Amino acid sequence: MTQAAVVVVGSCNMDLVTRAPRLPLPGETISGTSFGTYLGGKGFNQAVAARRMGASVALVACIGADDFGRQVEAAARQEGIATHGLTRSATAPTGTALILVQEGSGENSIVIVASANAQLTPERVAEQAATLRAARVLLLQLEVPIEASLQAARLARAAGATVILTPAPVQPLPDELLRLSDILVPNAVELRQLAGDEHDLATAARQLLARGVGAVVITQGARGALCVTSAGEYPVAPFAVQAVDTTAAGDAFVGALAALLAEGWPLPEALRAASAAGALAVTRMGALPSLPTRPEVEAMLAGAATARP
Repeated sequence: MTQAAVVVVGSCNMDLVTRAPRLPLPGETISGTSFGTYLGGKGFNQAVAARRMGASVALVACIGADDFGRQVEAAARQEGIATHGLTRSATAPTGTALILVQEGSGENSIVIVASANAQLTPERVAEQAATLRAARVLLLQLEVPIEASLQAARLARAAGATVILTPAPVQPLPDELLRLSDILVPNAVELRQLAGDEHDLATAARQLLARGVGAVVITQGARGALCVTSAGEYPVAPFAVQAVDTTAAGDAFVGALAALLAEGWPLPEALRAASAAGALAVTRMGALPSLPTRPEVEAMLAGAATARP
């Protein structure tokens, strides 16, 4: 089997997306303006994002033996993602996500139903040990059991891979997983929940560095990102775009980051390109359709460089 530079261990979902003028209040019913189904899940999104940036990618996930699962596998193959790490649950359907998108701002609210994602066990991950040990970068999220992520991190990190963890949906993280994570990529809300206080972002990030994380990259939407390491901190500039739907913007960012780090790019340059990928993603509806290609990211970077005084 062909080895992949980027291996993603994570979730696959079908996203059920409704657009409305605003997000409803608790107990309130409002009228939406459109509905669509889109393939998603943080694991699947990040795998596609890395692949569209030019990386060879393998996906380790659990899907249902249903039509949604068949669509996931077909789409992964169409993107050129290795699917030998996909397993099927005999008892649970493919995961789903219910997403409400506010028109105008593109802000969203999401409810995830794990279903087959919850059956990605450490044993199923261990069956992909050869793939994990050959990876240059491993991408993890928290939409699958944390024991599965730990198993993957142990195998890949021991073989020299860079481990990138997106801590979403946020939950308490064991110190071992933090020590195995070279780069943690939370948003500001997730960072403060993980740090357990209301300190400024850099101070909160340093608390996680003290627990063993190599670097913390805080994504801040239209404000760009902030990278905090033991050597200091630096901002990652945003790109000005008109937001339509923020779904999967963080996954576009992380997938691009992984692809470029796998090529040997320095972290600051890879983060700048990742910022461009995230900005492009918010200009389109849905998760999968919004993930940009490498030429699109390169064009945005070139345009930004030309616009500098």
